[in-house]
Amino acid sequence: MKDEPRSHPFRDSVEDIAAAKRIPDTPQTRAPAYRLAFADHDFLTREELRPVRLQLELLKPQMIMDERGIESTIVLFGGARIPAPENRDSARTKALSDLSHYYDEARRFARLMTERSLASYGRENVICTGGGPGVMEAGNRGADEAGGQSIGLNIVLPHEQAPNPYVTPDLSFNFHYFAIRKMHFLMRAKAVCVFPGGFGTMDEMFESLTLIQTGRMKKIPFLLFGREWWEKVVNWNLLAEAGVISPEDLSLFAMVETAEEAISVIDGWDLP
Repeated sequence: MKDEPRSHPFRDSVEDIAAAKRIPDTPQTRAPAYRLAFADHDFLTREELRPVRLQLELLKPQMIMDERGIESTIVLFGGARIPAPENRDSARTKALSDLSHYYDEARRFARLMTERSLASYGRENVICTGGGPGVMEAGNRGADEAGGQSIGLNIVLPHEQAPNPYVTPDLSFNFHYFAIRKMHFLMRAKAVCVFPGGFGTMDEMFESLTLIQTGRMKKIPFLLFGREWWEKVVNWNLLAEAGVISPEDLSLFAMVETAEEAISVIDGWDLP
């Protein structure tokens, strides 16, 4: 983040953290109570400090993206287990192997959108993914191949994992709270593209659709890649026929097959 000069006459927090390390070693200075509150890991991770941690997790990516001049994003959701075509033979199931073409489509879509983004000096239509493997990797990879930047919103999971190698390092974020991560997915979103995936993809897709359906979020291009997949996984028409959603809710999204078709739909999307 930017190291800007302070505009006030007071000593700043960085100076005092350094000074606190040079104090005499006494029973009083060794006591946890004596630590500076904002430099005390044990204090910041207390249960009562959750509201502060939520605020910090919202602010840090927001401030960094503002400093990088990112004005809008194209969000890609999709399965972490979908392999790249060159790795399809190592997929755990044939059905998963058969989905590898979506990796290529996500990669191509991200490359084409990033080429557009570079025309705006990389400020608009920046690819944003969850930063992991599978479709997420494909999105960051396509952006990297186009010579542009891309965002990865990773999250700490019980099993060991790391961001994919194609995320722009300065835009690679790590989250503790799923809720704050989801906010950052959508805060700058100019379009949402959903590829086949599992529980995480479904969660992200339906929460985003709910926000649009209820008017809590503006209507933006919302694309589902793979009609055959999505019509098998969700009986959209039954939801409307049963009355649990309105027939017009089916117009909140469009199904596409290719990167070129997706871009065409985005360009022709009827925004309110």
